[in-house]
Amino acid sequence: MTSTFFHIAEHSLESSKNKVLRNAVHVEEAEVEKCVRDVMKEKKIELKDTGFKTNLHISLLQISGYKKLYLNVENLRKIPYDSENEEHEEQLIELWNLLMPHENLKARISKQWCDIGFQGDDPKTDFRGMGLLGLVNLVYFSKHYTNEARHILSRSNHPKLGYSYAIVGINLTEMAYSLLKNGALKAYLYNVVSGLPQMKHFHQFYCYLVYEFDKFWFEEEPESIMHFNQYREKFHEKIKGLLLDYNVVLTLQCTKKP
Repeated sequence: MTSTFFHIAEHSLESSKNKVLRNAVHVEEAEVEKCVRDVMKEKKIELKDTGFKTNLHISLLQISGYKKLYLNVENLRKIPYDSENEEHEEQLIELWNLLMPHENLKARISKQWCDIGFQGDDPKTDFRGMGLLGLVNLVYFSKHYTNEARHILSRSNHPKLGYSYAIVGINLTEMAYSLLKNGALKAYLYNVVSGLPQMKHFHQFYCYLVYEFDKFWFEEEPESIMHFNQYREKFHEKIKGLLLDYNVVLTLQCTKKP
């Protein structure tokens, strides 16, 4: 099934005058099977109609899964970075080691953090807007696409077209988060995930944004970093346009580098 089917099913249920059908889009994963039976009963569809039953079951899982994914992402965003939390600190140091394998971090509070695009000598202040979600995304990209992350970090130090790698990465986390929150990622997730969408699928979309933004930035050749917001919005509009296609599948297309 394509995401078109899911969108039609979701819209039909949401706009129904029947309370049972309207409530179906808010069903929890554990209640999907019962909800399918209730909807079929209301619509007077025989249970032996396995095609309809299967399609409705998958649709409700996708719909409930999207809502659950948003809640999980939102919960991670609400966790503030805590320098007293050992796990938070370990993730931050892991980010440094992944991006700067040949340079030791001399101290936890250090101007060296600016080398990977943080604003000052303590990155914790840069995570205020997106909380732990900002750090987790940065680490995910650096861990799963290490060569690409290091390559983009290197490009971000360009003398004319350079930008703050980590700060832009956190900014793109906000973009991915807002697209998820307003429902713009539904078609994308319905197409790339056959079952329930997981946190890793959100991280993978973020990785796509980081990789594509870097390409976009260098193709556009802004006069200076002072125009960042203007080009960020232009990129945002481009992504929103791609996501309007019900058949959209956005994947990180890595090219071999010399």
